[in-house]
Amino acid sequence: MSDNRASLPIPPQSALERSARLLAQLRAALHGAGGWLPFDAYMQQALYAPGLGYYTGQADQFGDFGSSSDFVTAPELTPLFGRAVAAQVAQAMDLAGTRRVVEFGAGTGALAAQLLGELAGRGCAPEEYVIVELSGALKHRQMETIRTRAPELADRVRWWTALPESFDAVVVGNEVLDAMPVKLLRRGESGWLERGVGQDGDDLVWIDRPTPLAPPDPEAGALPAGTVTEIHPQALAFIRTLAERLDRGVALFLDYGFPQHEYYHPQRHMGTLRAHYRHRALDDVLLWPGLVDITAHVDFTAIALAAQDAGLDVLGYTSQANFLLNCGLLDLLAQDFVAGPPPAAPESAAAICATLDAPASSLYLRQTAAVNKLLGESEMGELFKVIALGRGIAAPLRGFARGDRTHTL
Repeated sequence: MSDNRASLPIPPQSALERSARLLAQLRAALHGAGGWLPFDAYMQQALYAPGLGYYTGQADQFGDFGSSSDFVTAPELTPLFGRAVAAQVAQAMDLAGTRRVVEFGAGTGALAAQLLGELAGRGCAPEEYVIVELSGALKHRQMETIRTRAPELADRVRWWTALPESFDAVVVGNEVLDAMPVKLLRRGESGWLERGVGQDGDDLVWIDRPTPLAPPDPEAGALPAGTVTEIHPQALAFIRTLAERLDRGVALFLDYGFPQHEYYHPQRHMGTLRAHYRHRALDDVLLWPGLVDITAHVDFTAIALAAQDAGLDVLGYTSQANFLLNCGLLDLLAQDFVAGPPPAAPESAAAICATLDAPASSLYLRQTAAVNKLLGESEMGELFKVIALGRGIAAPLRGFARGDRTHTL
């Protein structure tokens, strides 16, 4: 791999020992499978192996720059993100006639606390806020965050480990689809190969095998030999399951990705698969199993088609910048500036100046910097997209009032 491991911060010994236990499990799985695992099976174990995977064996992945975390999500940048999303959630609850919100993969619980607080301030606090979470470590962190930041609503929060057979809700997933295991394909001289993981001595290595699988884009057959890309069967299966269970409601997914014609563009010939460790993006996705995040961008066209085939409507698709602007993010920023520093602890280290003795101008500058990152075309504003899926919803959603790109899917 091209990444220089020697330049990376070394994980603590306890983390390396946990990774070694997971690696032993992976080697046993390789032995049982004849020396080859498809990449999605490897990614499933690396991220979600009980007690050992990246999301199931630790709770310090999320945080601010300069911490021991690996990445920063939008709710950690500024509470204004969750407050803006709440404007869409409030409208969707009204249209769907439900007072239940279901969040998938709630991370630290920051978005849940922001949504609960803002919805209560709007007079439409959900009667039930459900978090679907597979990680016991993250569930504990979510509990603490909500008890600290939204204590008056903490008794309305529930945790599900699986979906019920049917339910009504407004569903929210921020950076969830990108963490679902993907299959990895490489274009050979005479067709597509599936890339999997094998062993060479003590090292994990890539091994490619012939496959009938191919990218869903009909133009992908013209991609040059050597192209590496992903397909997303688990994310599509998740959407189909959600469609089977959601009787009435709206599902909002915010994530980085592209429509299909951009996803499989010849210029993206090495795909989108990346690892994240200590705020660095790495090509070496086999590094330290269980200690690095592994993600791939979302094929939003495939998500939309899977939803439609399963009976959901595509209610909107746009950039994160358009969505947040439509939901009043700049108005919320202006209101915060007028109100001055909040009489409470900051939501993240990025807002550390927002204490009682910090000047309003300092708070405003910090919040403005975070908003610029959320909206900037070269930052999260264009790379991240928002798609809304639903059933039984007739009126248009405010988050897509201007700049809707559904026609590009």
